[in-house]
Parts: sequence; structure tokens; C-alpha cells
Amino acid sequence: MSQARTIRFSIFRFDPQDPNDKPKMVNYEVTEAPGMTVFIALNMLREQQDPSLQFDFVCRAGICGSCAMVINGKPTLACRTLTANYPKGEIILMPLPGFELIGDLSVNTGKFMRELSERLQLWLQPNSIDNDIHRMEQPMDPDEAAKLYELERCVECGVCVSACATKQMRDTFVGAVGMMKIARFELDSRDTRTADDFYHVIGNQDGVFGCMTLLGCQDACPKDLPHMTQIAYLRRKMALTSPNRIL
Repeated sequence: MSQARTIRFSIFRFDPQDPNDKPKMVNYEVTEAPGMTVFIALNMLREQQDPSLQFDFVCRAGICGSCAMVINGKPTLACRTLTANYPKGEIILMPLPGFELIGDLSVNTGKFMRELSERLQLWLQPNSIDNDIHRMEQPMDPDEAAKLYELERCVECGVCVSACATKQMRDTFVGAVGMMKIARFELDSRDTRTADDFYHVIGNQDGVFGCMTLLGCQDACPKDLPHMTQIAYLRRKMALTSPNRIL
């Protein structure tokens, strides 16, 4: 039986609430176990070596999106990243860029997602305002439902935001997550908003026309969502809606 190897971690540490603290990289070592993920290793480090280490997690199954961080230069989910993927046994962990830092590897994606939701009005705006809970639900075509459910798989991890070059250059850019959610409501037949309504929200450089199509969101998304397909769909929709379009 081969001897378990040692995994060496270099982890970003900084507490923005402490005026005397400065950003730094701190080194740790942990003995690798079969099937170990970066998430499991971080829990071992916090339990056995440094209880002050800050990072986020909830589900441990790639569903909540809480444990997103930059692992060896790539934004992804710690709970779905095996330490075995790194033959040299050296792993560098950084917090996701583009979000408010809470501490160490923990960032405030919730604040970003809430502000994005309010800015883009990311909720269903139906034809009826009838609040009768005994009323039969409006039926939906199965094909339409399947398309909506596909876009609903977003776990709001923020990985696509951190992988987006446009977002890093322009803080007001809504990012792939914003356009994915807009596409979800644009496809929903129950929503009363028109293409013109959506044009006034994302038909600009902060929306679909600001995307440089570098595919960072598509490549990094841990749920393999069709970001570029939806961005291209919305871009065509908004181009046809634009008052300055060339016919």
C-alpha cells in the first residue's frame, strides 16, 4: 500500500475588520485521505490546526455554492475539487475577486446577489395579481418548463462573476449570472415583461453588449450552465429591440 502523501496549502489570510492585520499567505500541511476534497482538507485544517481560518460552506454537495474560491488560479467549488487533481500536492487558495471580502476565503456573495436581484427585478411579474391560494395553478408546456428548470440550476456561487474579465474591469457589469436570470424570465410565458422592458435593463454596455465573449463564465461554471447560449440569445433579442438597429 502506497504511503499517504502530504498536501501543502498556501492560503490567503486577511481580516478586514482588524485595522492591524495585513494580507498575507499562510502555509499549512495536511495528510491526504482517499477521496479528499479541498473542502474536507479545509475543515481538517480549521479543526486541527487553525480555528481562526475563515471560509464558507453549507451543503458540501455542490448545491449551495457557498464554498466557491479560487483554487490554483481557477474559481470553482471547494467541495467538488479533489486534492488528487493536483499531482504536485501544492494548492494555493484565494478568495473570489469581485466581491466584498468578509475574511480570508469568505466573501459576501449574498450581498451582491441581492443587489443584482433588486437592480434587475429578478422575480416573476405575472399577468394576474390574484392572490387566491385556492386558485388552480396556470399550466405550463413541458418543453417550456424544461428550459426554465435548466436555467434555474444556477446556485449563485459567484464563480462566473470572478471568471469574467469584463466584470473585473467594469464593476457595474451585470455578469453572466444576471443575464442568465434575465433569460429565465424572458422565456417564461407567465411573465408580462416584453423584450423592450428587458432592453431598458440589459440592452447596454453593462448588459449583453458589454460581454467580450471570452467564455470565462462558460468554462468555470461548476453546474455547466449554457451561459454563452443565453447571452447570445439575449444579445440578438436586444439588438432587434434596439431603436438604433439597422434593418
